[in-house]
Amino acid sequence: MNIGTVTTTDQLFPIGEVPPVGVVPKQMYAWTIRKERFGEPLQSFQVEIVDVPKPGKGEVIVCNYAAGINYNGVWAGLGQPKNVLADHAKWGDAPQPFHICGSESSGIVYAVGEGVDMVKIGDEVVVIGIQADYNCPVVKRGDCPVLSPTFRVWGYETNWGAFAQFSKVQQEQCVPKPSHYTWEEAAAFSATAGTIMRMLTGYAEHHIQEGDVVLIWGGSGGLGTMAIQLVKHFGGVPIAVVSDRERAELCMSLGAKGWINRSDYKHFGPLEQGYKEPSQYKAWLREALKFRREIWNIVGERKNPRIVIEHPGENTLPTSMFVVENGGMVTICGGTTGYIGSLDLRYLWLGQKRLQGSHAGGRQDYFKTYEVIQQSSVRPYLSKIMNWEELAQCHQDIRDNLHPGGNMAVRIGLGVDN
Repeated sequence: MNIGTVTTTDQLFPIGEVPPVGVVPKQMYAWTIRKERFGEPLQSFQVEIVDVPKPGKGEVIVCNYAAGINYNGVWAGLGQPKNVLADHAKWGDAPQPFHICGSESSGIVYAVGEGVDMVKIGDEVVVIGIQADYNCPVVKRGDCPVLSPTFRVWGYETNWGAFAQFSKVQQEQCVPKPSHYTWEEAAAFSATAGTIMRMLTGYAEHHIQEGDVVLIWGGSGGLGTMAIQLVKHFGGVPIAVVSDRERAELCMSLGAKGWINRSDYKHFGPLEQGYKEPSQYKAWLREALKFRREIWNIVGERKNPRIVIEHPGENTLPTSMFVVENGGMVTICGGTTGYIGSLDLRYLWLGQKRLQGSHAGGRQDYFKTYEVIQQSSVRPYLSKIMNWEELAQCHQDIRDNLHPGGNMAVRIGLGVDN
């Protein structure tokens, strides 16, 4: 049967093989999550054969060659902090008894729905994880879709994510694949690179400038390894915070000016007692001053970070706000150590510092990144490229904090020798 220029087929293709462009199978393999399996990733993730979705108005079917791995797959499998299957009906899609995770991929456009004019069948694309209603007044007035009340994360808050042979996405999610990137690199950089680009350039008064010192928490992780390279590209001075020498060496190889071992400090955590226990506060301050001195030693002068890339949250926010320079910005995109932050507000108001929330990167942030990577040596650090059958174990390793640093990708439409 033909749908426009697309042909459907009853053939089920094995993982690692793809049909000709424009030929869409009726069914596909997908890693799915079901409500009755919520729990640890090895329990919640299972491979099933499911129907390939059909594109609606403004939607595209992408044949996934590779997909990036993010922590939200762990959350989805656990069913915490939310039941992702309950979100399906919110966005006009028919609810399904299963959920397909995965919030970034690379592949080829195989089918397009009504009104699609941004991509065409055969285009090589990166699929970013930002979805929204583009008729929303917030978006139509020119604000980033991330600020829209209709914003949601593809593959987490919506179904048909990247961990399948085919995905259904909005045309706005499809952006050009960097020609010099492998499929695996292209699949695993957009979430981290877009997020970091927004944190460094998305807030006009604190757009990174040449010579700016930038403190990067978790320097060896997916966000950190991209942050080091982008800060370096913009002429900044990246300083990585890590937990051991091996991770530090990775950061240095990517261009960090220096590194700080967070294990050498005892003051991390919320400011629970504050001024009620002066001795405790003095002990915290001594360690914070020692931490700041280490930044000065790396820079070679008494120069504080103008930007701090934050995501640990609860344990590190007091230190970040202390060390950032007067008039500088702490930009935070997560809370991996906890969501309840505490601050000594004197440093915030007297130093006229900025605490800026930053969530994901939009289409405009991707194109800024695309322009940078087309003219530079910036590449995602891929610590692991896995085959299809390893995906559940990979998420279990993330859950158990046994995963390597950097970014990870899974092959889907690529055979082992591609």
